[in-house]
Amino acid sequence: VQLQASGGGLVQAGGSLTLSCAASGFTFKEYGLGWFRQAPGKEREFVAAISWIGTPINYGDSVKARFTMSRDKARNSVYLQLNNLKIEDTANYFCAARRFGRGDSSAELYEYWGRGTLVTVSS
Repeated sequence: VQLQASGGGLVQAGGSLTLSCAASGFTFKEYGLGWFRQAPGKEREFVAAISWIGTPINYGDSVKARFTMSRDKARNSVYLQLNNLKIEDTANYFCAARRFGRGDSSAELYEYWGRGTLVTVSS
């Protein structure tokens, strides 16, 4: 099982990034996928998650209306569009998978985790 997140980088506040997570080693269509982030010295935070059937897509309060999650079953991938980035969005972003997940916000429910991709937002 592999979840490979990519697309992180350095961006100025107000800018945008698109993160990707490519999945392999499991039956992608049976899994809900989630994005979480962790900033240095802080606890892991829920960002967004999509149900295994494609709906609902849930978002953390701090990213609602700025971030958009999507899924491409043909590519076994999920994406996270980050818009209007803020300095406080700086974190390592991880994707995770849960079989028959329904857009869950609790990290403990997820079975598989990727290594993460670092997003740094500068002023």
